[in-house]
Amino acid sequence: MAENKEKMFYNRELSWLEFDKRCLGEAKDKTIPLFERIKFLSITASNLDEFFMVRIASLTDMVHAGYTKKDISGMTANEQLQALIVSTKEFMKNQYHTYNRSLLPLLEANGLKIVRHYEELSEEQAKYVDKVFEKDIYPVLTPMAVDSSRPFPLVRNKSLNIGALIYDEKKDVTDIATVQVPSVLPRIIRLPSEEEGVTDIILLEEVIEKNLDKLFLNYEIICAHPYRIMRNADFSIDEEETADLLKEIEKQLKQRQWGEVIRLEVEDGMDKKLLKELKKHLGVEDEVIYKINGPLDLTFLMKVNGMTGFEHLKYPKHVPCPVPEMGDYSNIFEQIKARDILLFHPYYEFTPVIEFIRQAAADSDVLAIKQTLYRVSGNSPIIAALAQAAENGKQVTVLVELKARFDEENNIAWAKKLEQAGCHVIYGLVGLKTHSKIALVVRREEDGIRRYVHLGTGNYNDQTAKLYTDMGLLTCSDAIGEDATAVFNMLSGYSEPKKWNKLAVAPIWLKNKFLMLINREAENAKQGKKARIVAKMNSLCDPKIMNALYDAGKAGVQIELIVRGICCIKAGVPGLSENIAVRSIVGNFLEHSRIFYFYNDGFEDIYMGSADWMPRNLDKRVEITFPVEAPELKEQVKEILKVQLSDTLKAHIMQPDGSYIKQDLRGKERLDSQMYFAEKAKRSVKQPDTATDSRVFIPVEGKE
Repeated sequence: MAENKEKMFYNRELSWLEFDKRCLGEAKDKTIPLFERIKFLSITASNLDEFFMVRIASLTDMVHAGYTKKDISGMTANEQLQALIVSTKEFMKNQYHTYNRSLLPLLEANGLKIVRHYEELSEEQAKYVDKVFEKDIYPVLTPMAVDSSRPFPLVRNKSLNIGALIYDEKKDVTDIATVQVPSVLPRIIRLPSEEEGVTDIILLEEVIEKNLDKLFLNYEIICAHPYRIMRNADFSIDEEETADLLKEIEKQLKQRQWGEVIRLEVEDGMDKKLLKELKKHLGVEDEVIYKINGPLDLTFLMKVNGMTGFEHLKYPKHVPCPVPEMGDYSNIFEQIKARDILLFHPYYEFTPVIEFIRQAAADSDVLAIKQTLYRVSGNSPIIAALAQAAENGKQVTVLVELKARFDEENNIAWAKKLEQAGCHVIYGLVGLKTHSKIALVVRREEDGIRRYVHLGTGNYNDQTAKLYTDMGLLTCSDAIGEDATAVFNMLSGYSEPKKWNKLAVAPIWLKNKFLMLINREAENAKQGKKARIVAKMNSLCDPKIMNALYDAGKAGVQIELIVRGICCIKAGVPGLSENIAVRSIVGNFLEHSRIFYFYNDGFEDIYMGSADWMPRNLDKRVEITFPVEAPELKEQVKEILKVQLSDTLKAHIMQPDGSYIKQDLRGKERLDSQMYFAEKAKRSVKQPDTATDSRVFIPVEGKE
């Protein structure tokens, strides 16, 4: 394209920060229940932590390496880093302004007081806290003084610490000391109430800070302030040279705790001499120091959100509903044989997926089970079923992706457990992450071998399936079954088939498939035919895809994009993208499904899959996109997209300058698409009265 690329695309990292601003907007939204607002503030903090550990860390590495190539927006790594330092500092100011000026007063007005300073405690509360300190906290603490014989300790990544200047009167020497706030202890301490209907809490670090004199006997505590560091948690592995990938990743995980410090958070007003000592010992410059007006690490608010007694300040609990077409799931293979089944989480249960593997494990006619695992829950019923299947004599092949960021340790443990049970475990492909979501069951039946397949947009994780919006397909299509076998043969033996029937697989040809579908709409538009694309995903930043979308839009294709997070394409820019609209839905559930609709001159094509339109997904991962072909299922998916495109309450609309705004509701129907789907699911089945499944929220950025 002829345009200057610097004017065509937004920077990926600044676009991500716009996403976290949308999450912060939910924390500011006065129409949302108070405890949901503090949850969203916690989410913004968790999101930002991961952003620093991975994205800021990566840019820092590029700067150190002298990497000067510009990104798609025309910015060098150093320019991006400098812009992000300014932007993240401003963002954190907004976080704490929201916390101090808006949420704290409202919490107190609604019966929850967060005691900010030890001095605010009543006499009875102070006695209680002193007792808690002596009995439960003091034995766990390790005071670390720093002098000529005791070097400054290695401070762990993301740990909260108390730094202090201590004076030795005998030696007339002032030294620095540090104490880690133990993560094994609850950060929130509930206090005896001073008045009925009011709950008082104090944070663990406040209690430790007040009692430092008990840790450093014979010293005078000159000053004490909390601090927290963020380290570079990104690591790369030369897989070609690694003899044992599992052992190499285990080694790298240990080193992650001691990476370069890329952010130092300190309490605003920290003693200048103490700050100078911390800077020296941690090796940081002023630009990566973030001065905080409030408690460090706002993720503690997720624990506050979980406190009992404040249910009236939260949304009602959501219980995923049974899939109405499936009854009691008692014979899942007969149900799949009768028709393809579409799954829509978390509005409907994840149970059919668990039962698919569980029944396969126990079925004497099942010969083999093959599955990919990227992120699974801590006590996964899927893992248990796979292990049981192997013990029952089935051929079980499981690809466990060890390189799933921040889940590496968990996945290593599962891989070992599955191997011990007799499963054949593959650790992924060299140079590629296996991010596809596919399970294949091979079953012997009267008319021969039949293959049953589950394909999904989300992980095989029964916990996040209650929190993430994802789609799945259960089918015994012969064509998809053949492709599923080819996928696993490729993963285990590098044998790529000569042709594919239905599945499009990255990095082989999925990007080309998407480009073909986009270009086909453009050609139809040029011929005066109706042309339309609706695409829903987590992130959009692949230059070839975006260029194709620009061309299609200019040809007259109506393009509607639902992109939760990063979006580098520009919407509604005259001469560039008048026919492109972008919206981001940020609500109670994490929008995670990937759905792609192409009008195709009335012969509508609908695809789903595990891949976003990002270079990492299309070029560097094993991803699968699958078609939805049954007419009744296509209508269901079209309805889902229609409702999301009609959302007026949780949708943020991209403006030509890259900012996002919520819609003016005057004259418009108020529609929260997530609430709509939840209510529709409840109406489709009779809910059991004894449902107790509570909705526990996790960071909206989530784990992909």
